Amino acid sequence: MTTYRIALNFEDGVTRFVDCSAQEKVLDCAFRHRINLPMDCSDGVCGTCKCRAESGTYDLGDEYIEEALTQDEAEKGLVLTCQMVPRSDCVISVPVPSTACKTGTGSFPATLADISRLGEAAYELALDVPSESTGFLPGQYVNIDVPGSGQHRSYSFSSSPGNSRMTFLIKQVNGGLMSSWLSSATEKEALTLTGPMGSFYLRSVTRPLLFLAGGTGLAPFLSMLSVLQEQPANHKIHLIYGVTRDQDLVLVERLAEFAQSMPHFTFTTCVADSQTRHERQGFVTQYMRPEYLHDGAVDVYLCGPPPMVEAVQKHFKTIALEPSNFYYEKFTPNATTAPLEKAA
Repeated sequence: MTTYRIALNFEDGVTRFVDCSAQEKVLDCAFRHRINLPMDCSDGVCGTCKCRAESGTYDLGDEYIEEALTQDEAEKGLVLTCQMVPRSDCVISVPVPSTACKTGTGSFPATLADISRLGEAAYELALDVPSESTGFLPGQYVNIDVPGSGQHRSYSFSSSPGNSRMTFLIKQVNGGLMSSWLSSATEKEALTLTGPMGSFYLRSVTRPLLFLAGGTGLAPFLSMLSVLQEQPANHKIHLIYGVTRDQDLVLVERLAEFAQSMPHFTFTTCVADSQTRHERQGFVTQYMRPEYLHDGAVDVYLCGPPPMVEAVQKHFKTIALEPSNFYYEKFTPNATTAPLEKAA
């Protein structure tokens, strides 16, 4: 029997994956997985189950009324899950929190596979997980419990979905909780991960892309590029990767490998430090050239610290340009004492 993977991404950033048969309606599939998506009638009359299909192909049939879903709404990607039958893997944005649907984040085990130290700036952490726990959207993150601490830290996936080995790019913080554990961790050590989570993820590509990465905010873009590498390239993709110090510029060789295998992908690196030896000194905004902005007909994805997000927002206002879509995620390096909301 043909089945499709449906990612239900809730308003609070929680994502649940369900397997839907080729003849099954998404609402029925969700209920089968004990996820109570919003609904009243289930007959295409009330519109209560209205969600947005971010990607994928599907059939809505003709058994719903105009008041429940207008033609204009359908053309913009809105769907009635009580009528939607998938024809491919799909990502669906559900406009309510996961708790309202009596579901939430799940936890799963992992074992330490490898730790690569990237100079003095960062680590690349590799974890092995059960095959049934490999689903996430490229760009999302998980909470990783730090063994023996009773605390967790949040990191974006740098690997592509569907692999039993997950990787993460982690900033080295002197005295930091995760950094301290990594310095003495042993192979095969057990960890617990919770997720996936986050509304920062790659949508369907319908126009050129501009990726803006700050420091270890490069991680989600490595995941996105891994996915895009397997897809036919019809639109240009450019990444601007900015860091504070020369030693913070890591995994550039991996970006070069993507550029070699993906003709439509290019990238620029820059370092903010005025004493840098890098060929491009300055901030990401200085290298957002017109050829990468396509007069606004571009989808912009940004992952970096709050000042970088604010600087890019200000830059768009200064040049009077509004991109077609602007998705961003702010992160802050973890302090040594108190857990923070998000760290890439």
